[in-house]
Amino acid sequence: MNVIPPPNKPAAAASGSFRVDRLHKSTFRQHIAERLRAAILGGEIAPGAQLVETTLAAQFSVSRGPLREALRELIEEGLLVTVPYTGTHVITLTVQDIQEIYSMRITLERFAFEQAWPRRDAAFAQELQRRNAVLTQAIDAGDDAASILAELDLHGLVYETSGHKLLQRTWHSLRGRLQLYWAAHHRAHATRGPRRDSHDSYVQAALGDDLAAMLQEITSHMGRGAERTESFMRLANPFDLSSPPTSGALT
Repeated sequence: MNVIPPPNKPAAAASGSFRVDRLHKSTFRQHIAERLRAAILGGEIAPGAQLVETTLAAQFSVSRGPLREALRELIEEGLLVTVPYTGTHVITLTVQDIQEIYSMRITLERFAFEQAWPRRDAAFAQELQRRNAVLTQAIDAGDDAASILAELDLHGLVYETSGHKLLQRTWHSLRGRLQLYWAAHHRAHATRGPRRDSHDSYVQAALGDDLAAMLQEITSHMGRGAERTESFMRLANPFDLSSPPTSGALT
């Protein structure tokens, strides 16, 4: 795959050496999107790298149509961005992004639970437990990309339940950066996903009767490991001057 690395990035991180299986025609777009998503989250394609349509089409042995559909899906997720006159690139993630994601997620998810709290029913409880089981299975399988998507689905349930359309659109727009954030978080902790029990207290609080306890759990849950992830990002991007070091703000 011909992926052009950004300046000052190790060429190996954006190399075109990852394997592409032959695709079934009916699922071209889905397979291309899944493979590119996994390559981005796994670090095979570096943040900021440019994706070239002609070489991608040749690599996947497909026409431009399904390839562009797959790229559009990743753009909508927030993993890719199209810059006029320069093409389509993987988004970059700075220390400031980490800090903003952390603060935004707390605000959004607390508000989502406030909206969804009286809407919780037996179907909500069953679906929450099902999604947590899917996440646990992905963690047990050591599938980092699958665990990231499963974690997004788990947290996404409260937004779906809230009935708040603007909130749901805001959550959707944040998903791509969250995927990169969690991938960086997992690398910072040298894991292939979150801890197996990382959502036990979250699920327990979400199924309980104490909204105040749920809101406190969100603040604690979002903060766990955030400072270490920020430290990892500073080491990975030593010239990132987007934000000064925090002093315990993410603990």
